[in-house]
Amino acid sequence: MVPLPTDLQAGGQPPQQVRSILFDIYGTLFISASGEIGTAAGPSGKQHAALAKLLEKFGIPESPSGLRQRLEEAIRQEHRRLRRRGVDFPEVRIEHIWMELLKLRDLMAAKRFAFQFECIVNPTYPMPHLSRLLAACRTAKVPMGLISNAQFYTPCLFHRHLGARLADLGFDPHLTFFSHRRGVAKPSLTLFALAAQRLQQQGIAACNTLYVGNDMLNDVYPAAQTGFMTALFAGDRRSLRLRHENPLCHGLSPDLVITDLGQLIAHLP
Repeated sequence: MVPLPTDLQAGGQPPQQVRSILFDIYGTLFISASGEIGTAAGPSGKQHAALAKLLEKFGIPESPSGLRQRLEEAIRQEHRRLRRRGVDFPEVRIEHIWMELLKLRDLMAAKRFAFQFECIVNPTYPMPHLSRLLAACRTAKVPMGLISNAQFYTPCLFHRHLGARLADLGFDPHLTFFSHRRGVAKPSLTLFALAAQRLQQQGIAACNTLYVGNDMLNDVYPAAQTGFMTALFAGDRRSLRLRHENPLCHGLSPDLVITDLGQLIAHLP
């Protein structure tokens, strides 16, 4: 997979020294066929055949399209339940959804199915110069973290594509926040506020932290509200989300726009 160019041009400058960097994952660090996690519009013929084989493998007597419809409805129902409990932007644990849908008692079987299903409907690949950027951050001793709408299998992408665990790549586990672990998704401010607290404990102010993401609503808006500097990744047409129609994004601008991850290296201390 290769990125699809956008019409935006790189530009801007961080207003403060960059002492730490937090990243989105899908559509920012990794090319995502759907642009973000779990939102593929529909399978191609090749994907449909692969899903049919997966269902046969697990002994599920259902069509891929029928199962996808039930999955989407189950997620909507869980979102409604969580909103009634006061969660502003709910997130599900996808393995629990699959256990319910497929009537599975074995959690590991549900996880195996969920991971294989996601790999089929939303294939991923590293963005160009990702490894070079991570190496530069490690060399500059810039703490790195992640704030992402994610599921249990998301960390596996790093090992699968880059051959290393998150910690070995330089990501601080204390600065890693995945939506499925907290039950709340971006653009909620919850994950960003937690990250700001952790950074403060390390002596790093929010104003010296750069958050990098591809979505003006899910990434730039909550990051700016938290006091982070913001970088909009506009390097792939699949994932770029400008959200002009959303009132929360009216008048909102990132501190810088990048079209290649390697452009961030120039802003490291």
